[in-house]
Amino acid sequence: MAEQYQVEGESAAEISASIEAGVLRGDWVSGAALPPVRVLAGSLHVSPATVAKAYQELRQRGVIETEGRRGTRVRSRPSVAVLRADLAPPIPAGVRDVSSGEPDVRLLPPLGPALAAVAAETGRPQGYASAVTMPELIEAARPRLLAEGVPVAGAAIAVTAGALDSIERLLAAHLRPGDPVAVEDPGWGGLIDLLAALGLRPLPVAVDREGMDPAALGEALRSGARAVVVTVRAQNPTGAAVSADRAAALRDLLGGHPDVLVIEDDHAAELAELPPHCIGPVTRSWGFVRSASKPFGPDLRIAVLAGDETTVARVVGRMRIGMGWVSTITQRLLLRLWRDPQVTELVAEAACSYARRRGALRSALLEQGVPAFGETGINVWVPVRDEAQAVGALRDAGYAVAPGSLFRIRSAPGIRITVSTLSDEEIPILAGAVAVAVRMSGAALPFR
Repeated sequence: MAEQYQVEGESAAEISASIEAGVLRGDWVSGAALPPVRVLAGSLHVSPATVAKAYQELRQRGVIETEGRRGTRVRSRPSVAVLRADLAPPIPAGVRDVSSGEPDVRLLPPLGPALAAVAAETGRPQGYASAVTMPELIEAARPRLLAEGVPVAGAAIAVTAGALDSIERLLAAHLRPGDPVAVEDPGWGGLIDLLAALGLRPLPVAVDREGMDPAALGEALRSGARAVVVTVRAQNPTGAAVSADRAAALRDLLGGHPDVLVIEDDHAAELAELPPHCIGPVTRSWGFVRSASKPFGPDLRIAVLAGDETTVARVVGRMRIGMGWVSTITQRLLLRLWRDPQVTELVAEAACSYARRRGALRSALLEQGVPAFGETGINVWVPVRDEAQAVGALRDAGYAVAPGSLFRIRSAPGIRITVSTLSDEEIPILAGAVAVAVRMSGAALPFR
């Protein structure tokens, strides 16, 4: 081993801590190969079983990954100890940030009236016995989902602390460390990091405008995928939306794998102008997640989870011995927001505003000869040949965009542009800068 890659320790815990410290310091670069178990064991004068246990601990913490013949390597993505904010280069003063992936806070509905109403109706603080999932919220959620075609007529419904919390609980209820999970590629970076934290193995599935590619999903299922996570619309980062035909094709495919857990993520919810085309329930275990963060505010941290009775019961049971419940104050607040016609109108206006901005940027880019993708949501995906060069060129031009490496496993390079705060005047200027950056980076690989 090179001197800067020296590992110390006599126990599995000491060895794993030494390697993780090196990764966090930057001594081990992303994708760097670790020594074979027997080689490192000989160097440290410990048994191969001790090194194997250290590597196992590092895999479970998301620091390293094993890729068959390629051996054991530092993850191409960071360990869970590294903040995601640390991955993107800092944004210099004066550079326009279109990388955040967040909604425009100016278009979020005001919470003051709803908070005042909740405070008035709640009265005295509640105790443990009365702090539970509110039946009123469940009763309001079911017809709301049914009206959009989400098949929850006979489903169980629970409340969780957001989309990622729902997905984590669903995966933990059915899977064990080492199990493979089919995920979109490119896809949500938070989900990819969650799989690493849970010790699960991602199986990348290609995405096109209509969502997961059936052939790629079929390959993942043949490779033993125990679960599939699908974004029904406003897919992050590409904006893909599952079409009715694609949903039918995926449903037919998954029908032959009844033991696979199917998770459908509807994080955009009311902000997506296209209806959700659901795949489940088609297998024995299914969960549909509707988050409130994008339309009503990221700080609400609440989502509705619908699914088969056994799956939802496992999630609820595990919550009872952990966080217990989602705050009834937050539940009452969401219920108030759902029932307020003025809030409904504001959310609809925000959805139209995002659609207009997204469409305008895509059109402006197309006029420059640059293909861009984004059927729904607040992001546009632009394929590029060289991400680093494109990101750097745009920064020099005054724009900070998100590099595709934050979202990719094996898919072709690209950049993500968040349109939520763009003004009409900015769009053609930004499109021109993107076109120059794309040309500088070379001919982009095609996006399906």
